[in-house]
Amino acid sequence: MSVESPEAVNASLDARYGRTPNRRVRDRRILWIVAGAFALVLGSWVIWAGLDGTKPLIEARDTAHSIIDEHSVSVTFEVSMPTGTAASCAVEALNENFTIVGWKVVDLPPSDRYTRAVTEIVRTTELSNTGLIYRCWLT
Repeated sequence: MSVESPEAVNASLDARYGRTPNRRVRDRRILWIVAGAFALVLGSWVIWAGLDGTKPLIEARDTAHSIIDEHSVSVTFEVSMPTGTAASCAVEALNENFTIVGWKVVDLPPSDRYTRAVTEIVRTTELSNTGLIYRCWLT
């Protein structure tokens, strides 16, 4: 019965399970390539997102709502957008379970004012407890 030295056993096990010095160098090289590719993609995305200022911005915020009756709600909101551009806004009414019970798309014509207030009446299928702006987009 021959007894192998611990170094020989370790070398044999390392070779068997792929833990060779060449493997470590290759693993480090792959890690650096993956990290470099990730940094390149992240940097490209940051530059693309940061420099993509060609689209004018539009912002909308709710200012008030008033329940008129069981089948309508008045929603007041402000829209800030570049002058001379048209937009559309979706206004919704929700019941106490946050289910949409009314929906209306409002077309806003171009204006010379950057911020303007809009009040719309939304018809509902049942009693609502709130009315709010869902989203606005340039048209």
